[in-house]
Amino acid sequence: MSFASSLVVSSNVELSPSSFGFLDSVRDGPQIPDSFRFSSRNRVPNLINKKQKWGNHSHSTELKYPILHESGYGSVIVASMVANPAGEIAVSAEQKVYNVVMKQAALVKRQLRTAGELDVKPDIVLPGTLSLLNEAYDRCGEVCAEYAKTFYLGTMLMTPERQKAIWAIYVWCRRTDELVDGPNASHITPTALDRWEARLEELFQGRPFDMLDAALADTVTKFPVDIQPFKDMIEGMRMDLRKSRYKNFDELYLYCYYVAGTVGLMSVPVMGIAPESQASTESVYNAALALGIANQLTNILRDVGEDARRGRIYLPQDELAQAGLSDEDIFAGRVTDKWRNFMKNQIKRARMFFDEAEKGVLELNKASRWPVWASLLLYRQILDEIEANDYDNFTKRAYVSKAKKILALPMAYGRALLGPS
Repeated sequence: MSFASSLVVSSNVELSPSSFGFLDSVRDGPQIPDSFRFSSRNRVPNLINKKQKWGNHSHSTELKYPILHESGYGSVIVASMVANPAGEIAVSAEQKVYNVVMKQAALVKRQLRTAGELDVKPDIVLPGTLSLLNEAYDRCGEVCAEYAKTFYLGTMLMTPERQKAIWAIYVWCRRTDELVDGPNASHITPTALDRWEARLEELFQGRPFDMLDAALADTVTKFPVDIQPFKDMIEGMRMDLRKSRYKNFDELYLYCYYVAGTVGLMSVPVMGIAPESQASTESVYNAALALGIANQLTNILRDVGEDARRGRIYLPQDELAQAGLSDEDIFAGRVTDKWRNFMKNQIKRARMFFDEAEKGVLELNKASRWPVWASLLLYRQILDEIEANDYDNFTKRAYVSKAKKILALPMAYGRALLGPS
């Protein structure tokens, strides 16, 4: 259980890392076929310095996200920093995520101040690389079209520059996810993920290893995309290698941010904020984060049985105990009244994140809203299907039928026409 793109309505088709020809390069170092390799003279140049220093930002010492109480859910103020038994200050999961959100928002606002409006930078590439870049972006589009059909359709409304950039981000996220969730996951070690992260850093410096990397390397020179969300997604993969239980929602929230909330932070700079939007940049990023969290929580609730068969439980252990449930109940797959009540509260929490996400979709650039609305509406319907299955997510997989997907698309398009309030 890892990547749940806040942009993608996933298909049932599994994508093999070997189909990208990159697994060996992660495990054993770069071993890219010559036809995919970029020589030193053909690499995509990083002509724009991405190593910008962050300005100082004043952060509130109190933040909010939905917290479970015995009486239900509410948006409750929680301390962002706590002292551990040794008296040292520990930063909460929420504060860690908030810091990343603020940095990304600051980067975009700095771009807005210097450029007047958020737009792509002109193509500046070395002679001979433009055709290679076009080929790389075309391949990313093919992958997106094959494995995220609904989302790919939505990208058709975007400008060509934004369209290609989103494809490049999608492909990198998919490749990263397949490291720990794909058919070759048993070969992946923490060292392999370290190499993948080093490769990411090279990519951001304009030194891609293969054509798919090249598309993203070009994208990050054109849009104000920060490396931190990408590195955080890799950290989420590391968590999957070492962790199969989450003692409370704070831990689970951080995991959901790593593997899914990061996608929203990667994508908003590309999708753009509507010029007429009066919302703060931070609030739009918070909404994008909320959509990623909502989608990942939905994946978790849908896949309880599947994950249990792999020995994994992505549910807050303290909340299970409060509901009178244990790991044994989950492994046994018993749908009891206790389980139904527990699931009702978990679904309520996920819906709260979806509600928060809706506020931000309205603020996006008009051409970017449709795929995001489609993702939001279709993923939220998975929660309805869990309820329709009488909360049996042990033996029944909740999914949205093709007919419902078709009906949702015009609804998403209609909402996409509504701009900022």
